[in-house]
Amino acid sequence: MTAGGARLWAPALVWAAGRMLLLLSVLDVLPLGGLALTTDVKVIYQGWAQVLQTGTFPLDDMTWQYPPLAALVLLLPGWLPWSYFTGFLVVVVTADALAGALLLRARRRGGSGAGMWLWALAVPLLGPTVYCRFDLVVTVAAMAGLLAAARRPVLGGVLAGVGAMLKVWPVLTVLGAPRGRRTRDAVTAVAGSALALGFVFAVTMNGAFSFLGFQEGRGVEVESLGALPFEAARLFGWHGHAAMNYGSVELLGSGVALAGRLMVALSVGAFGWLLLWRARARRWTGATPLDAALTALLLFVVTSRVISPQYLVWLLGLAAVCLTSRQTTQRPVAWLLLAACPFTFLEFPLLFADVMSFRPLGSIALVIRDLLLLAAALLSCRRLWQGAAAPRPSGPVSAAPRADRLATAR
Repeated sequence: MTAGGARLWAPALVWAAGRMLLLLSVLDVLPLGGLALTTDVKVIYQGWAQVLQTGTFPLDDMTWQYPPLAALVLLLPGWLPWSYFTGFLVVVVTADALAGALLLRARRRGGSGAGMWLWALAVPLLGPTVYCRFDLVVTVAAMAGLLAAARRPVLGGVLAGVGAMLKVWPVLTVLGAPRGRRTRDAVTAVAGSALALGFVFAVTMNGAFSFLGFQEGRGVEVESLGALPFEAARLFGWHGHAAMNYGSVELLGSGVALAGRLMVALSVGAFGWLLLWRARARRWTGATPLDAALTALLLFVVTSRVISPQYLVWLLGLAAVCLTSRQTTQRPVAWLLLAACPFTFLEFPLLFADVMSFRPLGSIALVIRDLLLLAAALLSCRRLWQGAAAPRPSGPVSAAPRADRLATAR
């Protein structure tokens, strides 16, 4: 085997080994203390699929908080020739493999192999929860859109629109598109594909946009950064608690509603900062759209009232895409996200009972994870601003950036 072949096959073998461990855990061959991680699939998702088969969305279930195309993902396992749970595993493993294939293709087109390695190593560190949610499907749509946008902005926009109709966040992947026609083409494609899909579901099923009303009632989830002040407040006599509320474990007690409003305000402020960055940016490279997408997603994750473990899958997918470019400014950010993965596995599911009851081990794991995400977001903002706001260099272009631009244009 040639050295180039080894560089391609080594992360693929690591990917396969890590995914085998994930599957063994999900199938309870390697049990994790009897944790019922598959309940979401076997009970909630399958129950939703049964309702969706009747031509209506779960109108009476406030935990249904997804755009209409998510219905197709939840119906698909039931159309496969296995049990619903087995079919779901086939869907998410296929999405995981497609993500790896996209990164491998970027490497073979002259990009960096760091993205493949990040994806191969980091996803198993999140634990079996990754295969018990449908976020891998959303992530691969966003990754495909970002990787396609450099050469085909319309295709990139269409894929971003498809992703946005699964879970809203993939719309952020067009934020860093270069000014001019490419941005107009991408934004038009996002809007067109999202509106077309929304129209199809609106006229064929009942309650396609009911999720918008259900989202309004979300509170401060125990794993979010907004919960960290209450971790400290417990030491000074705060008497609130964490309990299942509105489909997730949220904080209940004095000051929580105010914290929720502050988190929403921070999200609005983050969007304003992104618009300011775009207005001030003076230098675009092949990596700028990728870097901007990761920064935007990080900002909205850390200011969200909810940070579920599967949100790390979104971040890892965009970070891996960033690492395919040798010009990326986000390399240290990606490694901070890698460091956050094992702490995410610790706080959920291993120590989640401790997290809910504010016991030390769970609280420590959660605080470390959230602080790593906060550090990643701040560093990402700083590096994106410095990279794109810097004046264009007047000297000769180095060989590495030139090769990266050629690979992007190829």
